[in-house]
Amino acid sequence: MTITDQTQFRTALLQPDAPTPETLLDGLGRPAGRRFSVYRNNVAVALTEALIDGFPACHILLGDQTFRAMAGQFLRQHPPDSPVMAQFGAALPAFLDTAPQLARMRWIGDLARLEMALRDSYHAADATPLSGEALAAIPPAELGETRFGLAPALRLVTSDWPILSIWRRALDPSRPVAARRPEAVLIARPDFDPVPHLLAPGDDVFVTSLCDGATLGDAAEVAAKATPEHDPTAILTLLMQTRSLTGPKDTT
Repeated sequence: MTITDQTQFRTALLQPDAPTPETLLDGLGRPAGRRFSVYRNNVAVALTEALIDGFPACHILLGDQTFRAMAGQFLRQHPPDSPVMAQFGAALPAFLDTAPQLARMRWIGDLARLEMALRDSYHAADATPLSGEALAAIPPAELGETRFGLAPALRLVTSDWPILSIWRRALDPSRPVAARRPEAVLIARPDFDPVPHLLAPGDDVFVTSLCDGATLGDAAEVAAKATPEHDPTAILTLLMQTRSLTGPKDTT
């Protein structure tokens, strides 16, 4: 199959009204229109199911019919660009942000970001966490000048909406209705599955600073400027408990 044929095949595969490529034949050398139609439908169904599996809360809150319709539009505008299906759907949050039919659900894009971050965390590489003994061995006078590494599985999602509360209630309707407030979520993977944690004000600034390579002292200072009452003790404890801190970075 030539490059031109491959392009025509890919285009027709994701457009339900597109004609079957003329160069596409079945095993007997006949036009493969009927078989291609079946295959095209199977691909669309498989990609839609992949989005449902990857974004369960979005699927629940949009409803099956609406979600499948949105998925059909999405997969034709953003077909997979990798054979790794775990990466499919990375563009869905931005797609939902601008969907005119979801104008009254402006939080849905951030909810999708949270679900994508959970999936990314699940597939991230492992890392050796910092032990309590190693942390205690750092002289107190040097602790503030230490730059710590962070586990590859760690993710941070911030939103003007209560996305973690919305996500939890979608999966467990017995939970209370979310109050309208911004939420920042730390996703950590202490063992096999990622776990989301609601952060206190200023924690997201602290974690972002660490991600950017700041020392512990500088991260605490930046967080305190953003939230004067911020105390880094709780977020440091959470990072240790979730095995999200790795050994100090070599600054030499």
